[in-house]
Amino acid sequence: MARPVWSGVITFGLVTVPVRMYAATEDHTTHFRQLQRGTNDRVRNKRVNERTGKGVEYDDIVKGYEIADGEYVTVEREELAEIAPGKSQVIDVSGFVDAEQIDPVYYVRAYYLSPSGDQYGKPYELLRAALAESGMTGIATFVMHGKEYLVALRAGDEALTLHTLHWADEVRDPREELPALPRHEQSGSKELKTARQLIESMSTPFRPQDYNDTYEERVRALVEAKAKGEEVAPEEGPPEATNVVDLSEALNRSIERARSGRSGRSGRSGKRQSKAEGSARTRRGNTGLAELSKDELYRRASAEGVKGRSKMSREQLLEALGGSRAA
Repeated sequence: MARPVWSGVITFGLVTVPVRMYAATEDHTTHFRQLQRGTNDRVRNKRVNERTGKGVEYDDIVKGYEIADGEYVTVEREELAEIAPGKSQVIDVSGFVDAEQIDPVYYVRAYYLSPSGDQYGKPYELLRAALAESGMTGIATFVMHGKEYLVALRAGDEALTLHTLHWADEVRDPREELPALPRHEQSGSKELKTARQLIESMSTPFRPQDYNDTYEERVRALVEAKAKGEEVAPEEGPPEATNVVDLSEALNRSIERARSGRSGRSGRSGKRQSKAEGSARTRRGNTGLAELSKDELYRRASAEGVKGRSKMSREQLLEALGGSRAA
């Protein structure tokens, strides 16, 4: 069971609800350690005095804010904690807004909230149910680990969810940050109508379980393959950009493909082939090579000793294996 990362109270109006906060997500990224090349020796980051080169203990480190070149104002951790002792234990809801008013660019991280005890279950569930029925989201502030956060409080199916938000001055204006932006497309243009048709033809309910981190899968496959002394096929490069001349044709062809039931989304995991299906296809003769994925073609090329296979595209692998002639 997860440990709470914060505990305190939610206040809205004159109602106070004691809660505990838990991280709602976890990182599935493969984490590597730093090693010196050619050895298994770990490389570590150490706290070192920049002037003397000597190590510094954690308790001897204070925070410093540079006010001039080489001149700092130092602040102790206790001083930071003392400037908001009460507020650090309160999620202070100042109002409620329609969730659609919050631009997704403001969202940072999600947490789950639970009542701090059985005796607080009634007011907790009352707040969750009221938010769920109204469709509103609470806007609040609170302090955690010496930092104040702007947060959105919303109702999940089972629990209250708290989302940390960026402050307004942390969100950049695209008109100021981007080098160039095209003019807005005129409403009613032929290309815009076709693009909307494409979006409608590809509309689907959001099912997070239908998607998976394919890059992370390839990282793990790379690690496993290198541990066994095997090679892994490199991925193909990105597709070429669609030029203005071919835009309408590309949109129409995309609509046809979407309507025929074939997904055109590169990041979609969809209904992936099982390992058994992949193995069965690999055992087929050259007449089935055109149906194999690049990974399967690469494994076949490895088994047949095709030279230069690590730099080949799928089409080149297919040709090297004689699949283009057989197909």
